[in-house]
Amino acid sequence: MLTDPFFYAVAIPAVILLGLAKGGFAGIGVVAVPLMALAVSPVMAASITLPILLVQDVVSVWAFRKSWDKGLLILMLPAAAVGIFLGWALAAFVKEAAVELAVGLISVAFALQRLWAERAVKAAAQVEAGPARPWLGALCGAAAGFTSQIAHAGGPPFQIYVLPRRLARDTFIGTSAIFFAVVNWMKVPAYIALGQFTPKVLMTAGVLLPLAIASTWGGVWVVRRVPAEGFYKVIYVLLVAVGGKLVFDGARGLFF
Repeated sequence: MLTDPFFYAVAIPAVILLGLAKGGFAGIGVVAVPLMALAVSPVMAASITLPILLVQDVVSVWAFRKSWDKGLLILMLPAAAVGIFLGWALAAFVKEAAVELAVGLISVAFALQRLWAERAVKAAAQVEAGPARPWLGALCGAAAGFTSQIAHAGGPPFQIYVLPRRLARDTFIGTSAIFFAVVNWMKVPAYIALGQFTPKVLMTAGVLLPLAIASTWGGVWVVRRVPAEGFYKVIYVLLVAVGGKLVFDGARGLFF
């Protein structure tokens, strides 16, 4: 088990952010691994994070188990499996920084466009859902699986397709919770094959698990008190912030 106080100084807020993300504030958990990577290697940070995510997934799926969109999951999960496989197969050829930069730029542009569109009407409820376009759903599902495997950044591609559907708040959160719960389990064999789940990693994750569970329930409590009509605006703003963080990390990794 890790005993470095600085690690826990960055890991505790990272786990809280993961809990808020799993509780419904989709996207903000992407900063967890970079935070932990201030104290340990990015590979170890990701390895510690994955068992924590698996437990948090149980809490978030249980909390929103009655609210999810079956059609979206049927469309996007098989594509995500393909994306995860491609991410694993191409990891040696694709720079993580390049993936982060591309996902970040697309996410910021998408979120700003949606915020502008909502501002153009008197109420968010008047914004019509976009056309279904199943091919785009499959593409975004594959991109979510790929970026999750390569750069732990699967949220933005998922949101780019699902947010314009204008699902009810709890349905959006429940669908997201189930999607990423399955995606995270799909990633487990790769981590096992790479020998990443060492006793030190698993013991450290175990120490952080109580906080992970509490913060996830806290996220559920908070998000259910956010007015439904303002929920999507909050998520779009978070997507801009997360996208900006990915742009910064990707540009730094490529050019500096």
